[in-house]
Amino acid sequence: MTSGKQARRRRQAQARPPVSSKDRPKASPKVLLGAAAGIAGSVAAIALTLAFTGGSSSPSSTTVSALPDAASVIRLFTGIPEQGNVLGKASAPVTMVEYVDLQCPVCRAFEAETMPTIIDRYVRTGKVKVEARTIAFIGPDSERGRRAAIAASRQNRLFQFEQLLYANQGSENSGWLDDTMVTAAAKSIPGLDTQALLNTRNSAGVVDTAKRYDAQANADGVGGTPALYLGKTGGKLMPFSRGNAPDAAALSAALDRALR
Repeated sequence: MTSGKQARRRRQAQARPPVSSKDRPKASPKVLLGAAAGIAGSVAAIALTLAFTGGSSSPSSTTVSALPDAASVIRLFTGIPEQGNVLGKASAPVTMVEYVDLQCPVCRAFEAETMPTIIDRYVRTGKVKVEARTIAFIGPDSERGRRAAIAASRQNRLFQFEQLLYANQGSENSGWLDDTMVTAAAKSIPGLDTQALLNTRNSAGVVDTAKRYDAQANADGVGGTPALYLGKTGGKLMPFSRGNAPDAAALSAALDRALR
């Protein structure tokens, strides 16, 4: 696997490279459709002008254009139940927990190349539910992004929000995940009250949730992202991958075994 620095150099050389980061710093610790599959959706998204104001006059009340890939993200999740940080039918027989960092390029690759297949094949059909635990170990942008994502989860829009950020991910610790990006992502998602998200992202409740994810990550021995744990709902979840991006075939096989 290549390092985070190598991943960054590759991103500078081409638009959407495959990335990997086994040598990435380890600590506490969704995305989409690849560029080719998302071109039509991106063009459609850019053409849309959205004004999800949340009834406020601060930055969230201005009219902005949807971020690239917004239309693809919306289509990916339309019709799937979402409650807090859980995507899918509550009674799904199998649960998959994913630990992710919003700045992690390997997480972006996983969400872009694998998760759309898993969502359509297993989550949309009610076989699997996904629980996202967003952690932050790369830098300040990671923490800012995850607090906003947790705030989005309070409006049942976590997965759309995170997938859209992955689709527009910048270089690690470059300042890309700033308030402007958070606001633009929120405004791109129908039904998400942008001002409410901005008002609650640094609240005690959001901070407590972030700390709980960190504690869960430590207890599960997470040393890199994406880290996946899966098994029968209500039973013990077993680690499937830690710090690497499994392909759809490998993950599908593991989910099929869990469903037996």
